[in-house]
Amino acid sequence: MKVHEHQGKEILRKFGVATPRGKAVFSVDEAVAAAQELGGPIWVVKAQIHAGGRGKGGGVKLARSIDEVREHAEAILGMTLVTHQTGPAGKEVRRLYIEDGCDIARELYVGMLLDRENGRLVVMASTEGGMEIEKVAAETPEKIHKIWVDPAVGLGEYQCRQIAFALGLSEKTQLRSATRFFKALHSAYVEYDCSMAEINPLVVTGSGEVMALDAKINFDSNALYRHKDVVEMRDLSEEDPAEVEAGEHGLSFIKLDGNIGCMVNGAGLAMATMDTIKLHGGEPANFLDVGGGATTEKVKAAFSIITSDPGVKAIFVNIFGGIMKCDTIAEGVIAAVRETGLEVPLVVRLAGTNVELGKQLLEQSGLPIIAADSMGDGAREAVAAAGV
Repeated sequence: MKVHEHQGKEILRKFGVATPRGKAVFSVDEAVAAAQELGGPIWVVKAQIHAGGRGKGGGVKLARSIDEVREHAEAILGMTLVTHQTGPAGKEVRRLYIEDGCDIARELYVGMLLDRENGRLVVMASTEGGMEIEKVAAETPEKIHKIWVDPAVGLGEYQCRQIAFALGLSEKTQLRSATRFFKALHSAYVEYDCSMAEINPLVVTGSGEVMALDAKINFDSNALYRHKDVVEMRDLSEEDPAEVEAGEHGLSFIKLDGNIGCMVNGAGLAMATMDTIKLHGGEPANFLDVGGGATTEKVKAAFSIITSDPGVKAIFVNIFGGIMKCDTIAEGVIAAVRETGLEVPLVVRLAGTNVELGKQLLEQSGLPIIAADSMGDGAREAVAAAGV
């Protein structure tokens, strides 16, 4: 789960992470009032969307007067902001963050995320603040410094100093401020079950203080039951409507760019199904895992979500009955087809528990369903039916 910059900073401040003062607003008048409350004399007007690269897209503007705050707020609020992370469609800006200006001496980068290969949290730091870290990694990887944190011990002060020295923060004030900052950021990451905490840029002020000028915080969705305050921060307007609907029905769904809709039980089988579709020259339109305990209602909801995508030209249902029974899936498929009035070809492959009963139900339904005996046959049939 993602949150906006201002929400991430709100959480970080609870742990003592230094950030400029700011206020989230939803209208031009609120932006002006927030700027007057902050006092200036310099403000930053920031678009709030769940994507990076906002500055390059025109979503971050400096204002030196209240009139400029109003001017920038009118220009940014409601605009479709296109960045390297939004894709060409962009995202509509529905809220702004009005923030104090900052005396920036240097711009740096620090990020924390789980290194699955090592099973530990890794701290990444770079002197190339304000740049896309992916670009830095590709062009000048030697400028990215990494430190791994022992989960039994936590981030040690000596490690904080190692990071600070790697960033060229050797003066006493800078070193102390950086150590406090990194310790606080680590505490926030662990306490809130984050999956990523990225500060880009991390700035050093003229007085030598280290401060988060931006904050991108992602959370492990599996741990949200422990953080009701984070759940309340969720902005559904920033998420794909189909993915939101799928979540309400307990389905795992991710929209893709292809034209063959997939409905599968089990994440591993879903990945294999998409690979098989691509092997036969097709492109999957989605990842959709109905899970091991899917009901007829869940299957109907899954069909509704898949068919709501106008780009879907065929659907491939690939089910292995283990915990799930093939006859339950068959009943759900039949009910969904009759209810939605399916207008695209449907290929179904069933295997496992009650497979013969499931196939019998599909055959007796009288519906134009293409039966497949194997995953390869099903993928081939779906690709052909989609006209690829």
